[in-house]
Amino acid sequence: MLRVPHYIAALSPYVPGKPVEELERELGIKESVKLASNENPIGPSPKAVAALTAHVIGGLNRYPDGGGFYLKQKLAARLGVKENEIILGNGSNELLDIAARTFMEPGDDAVMAWPSFVVYPMAVQAMGCNAIKVDCKDLRHDLDAMADAITEKTRIVFIANPNNPTGTYNAAEEFDAFMERAPKDILVVMDEAYYEYVTAPDYAGSMKHFRDGRNILILRTFSKIYGLAGLRIGYGIAGSSIVEEMNRIREPFNTGTLAQTAALAALDDDGHVERSREVNEEGKAYLYAELERLKINHVPSQTNFIFMMLDGDSGELYGRLLQKGVIARPAGPKALRVTIGLPKENKAFIKALEDVL
Repeated sequence: MLRVPHYIAALSPYVPGKPVEELERELGIKESVKLASNENPIGPSPKAVAALTAHVIGGLNRYPDGGGFYLKQKLAARLGVKENEIILGNGSNELLDIAARTFMEPGDDAVMAWPSFVVYPMAVQAMGCNAIKVDCKDLRHDLDAMADAITEKTRIVFIANPNNPTGTYNAAEEFDAFMERAPKDILVVMDEAYYEYVTAPDYAGSMKHFRDGRNILILRTFSKIYGLAGLRIGYGIAGSSIVEEMNRIREPFNTGTLAQTAALAALDDDGHVERSREVNEEGKAYLYAELERLKINHVPSQTNFIFMMLDGDSGELYGRLLQKGVIARPAGPKALRVTIGLPKENKAFIKALEDVL
């Protein structure tokens, strides 16, 4: 038996959402609905699909552009930053891991809200470090309490804004106050995977702190509103010195040719992003109304999913929904998260929910 460090042996592997094909095979049904992984229900940009189709045969014998030159160039122009202030990742998920590996050593602490994205404590524990979980307040990041939790052992603070799995957000005033209190020698990782879905006018402005020269790493992704989850590509924005250090351990070809090609094209399709946002808002309004009719407590969301608080066991409800061909996501012992889908998918979820409650 090979020796495994105790902090690795204690990790629980990430459990992905159940694949549609597996559920249909198990139940012998022809059509099921997956609302578990916060994917864009309308799919990727037609421009991204066309770019992939044009590229899919030729050039796959060559390694991808290890530096992502053209994608970083386009992102830099859109964001008003320098190319050496951008780092590409195999989804923004990989960049969380790279940040922990770059800036933490065994025994260090990282502060995070809870519940929040399950990968934060996993990335920290895999380094032999301590995940300091600060309870959410009203299902939102309690940034004051998180600032209180920072000690001389703290190296990173992870903030998901909006938060996954609750869908809540922190306003600019709250985040500005946190940054005033946060020591300047720690890294603040601002995870903005759902940034493009936000409609709240007082949403926190993280780029301001980047431009002020703070040690902040802003993470965004092409997996959500851009509909490229299957290609795994995201990016980070940070000072050039932070990016330089992270590049020391970034895998040489961590983003593939097809991923870069699709992301480049997707950035040119603002209409697809707007349509995705419209479909999401329409679906959100429908689900809010139906959940209220069914008297199910739910949280106002700034994302493409809704967090529901249950009276009973979420695992049991999840299993009953599976039997109806609907895949949702348990988000705690008495909480369920459901992705906002297409109208027919949302209706299928509500119908299944009515049947099993």
